[in-house]
Amino acid sequence: MMPPAADLPRDTARPRVLIAGREGQLARALLPAFEAAGWSAIALGRPALDLAAPAGEIIATVARHRFDLLVNAAAYTAVDRAEDEPEAAMAVNRDGAAALAAAALEQGAPILHVSTDYVFDGRKGAPYTEDDTTAPLGAYGRSKLAGEQAVLAANPRAAILRTSWVCSATGHNFVRTMLRLARERDEVAVVDDQRGAPTFAEDLAAAILRMADTLAWADREAEPFGIFHLSGAPDTTWHGFAAAIFAGAAARGHRVPRLRAIPTSAYPTRAARPADSRLAGSRIAEVYGIARPDWRPALERCLDALIGPPVRARIAASAA
Repeated sequence: MMPPAADLPRDTARPRVLIAGREGQLARALLPAFEAAGWSAIALGRPALDLAAPAGEIIATVARHRFDLLVNAAAYTAVDRAEDEPEAAMAVNRDGAAALAAAALEQGAPILHVSTDYVFDGRKGAPYTEDDTTAPLGAYGRSKLAGEQAVLAANPRAAILRTSWVCSATGHNFVRTMLRLARERDEVAVVDDQRGAPTFAEDLAAAILRMADTLAWADREAEPFGIFHLSGAPDTTWHGFAAAIFAGAAARGHRVPRLRAIPTSAYPTRAARPADSRLAGSRIAEVYGIARPDWRPALERCLDALIGPPVRARIAASAA
C-alpha cells in the first residue's frame, strides 16, 4: 500500500485538479468533492473542452490551465448509438482521451481515466480482475478499451479506473428510469440474467479523491499507476437493483408497479451487453486501501434527493 498523502512530497499547499467533463454524473460529483477537500478544481465540458475536437485543439485548451492531476470523467456513453456511429465513439473515447493524457504529460502531471466494465464480454463466470483478458462485445466497449490503451501509451503516469452501472440523482441513469416507469406503468419487466453492481457517482468521486493525493505526487515507477477496478457492493442483477429501487420508493409512500423478471433475450438491444461483468476490487484495496462501497446507502440518499425521505422519517420530523 502506498504511504498516506501526508507523507508524500508536495509542490504546492493547495493542489490543483482539472476535470474533463462538467455535466456528466461523475463530473458533477467530482467538482464539489475536490473543492470540499481543499483542492483548487476546475471542470471543463463542451463547448470549452470538446473531446471530439482535433488533438491539437484539445491539448491547446488544456495548456491554458495549470494542474497537478487531470481526471477524465468525459466520455461518449451512448452504448446502442455507438453501433451506428463507431467513429464518433472512437473520436471521444480513444482519440480525445489520448490527447488529454498527452496534455497532462506536457505539464508533468498524471491522468486518472475512468473506464468501464464493458471492456469484458461477461463470459468468465467470476468477477474480473485487472489482469483478465478483455473482449468487448460492441463498439462502445471497443472504444473504451482503445481509450485505455491510448492513455497508458501517452502518459506513463496514468491510472485507469474501470467501474460499472453508474447512477446518481442527476443525469440519465437506471434509478431515474425506474422511477419514471413506476409513474407510467402498472408492470415493469427488467432483465434478471445480467450480473454486475451499481456504483453511485458520489462513492466513485470519493474513491477518486482518495486516489488523487497519491497520484499527484507519485513518480512514474510507483505502484498507483495502471489499471484498477471499483464498483459498488454487493453484486446483483438489473432486476435485483430495480427491486431495491421500488422498495425504496414504496417506503417513501410512492406507488410502485409489479416487477417482472425477464431474460436478456426478451429485451433485445442494438448493442450486446456483458452477461456477467462483476469487477473484483482487490487491487485498489491493496494499493489504495479503498473498499468497494455499499451501494444501498447511496441509493437511499439518491431516492431522498429525487422523491423525498421515507414516510416514517417525515412523520418523525413533523412530530419533533
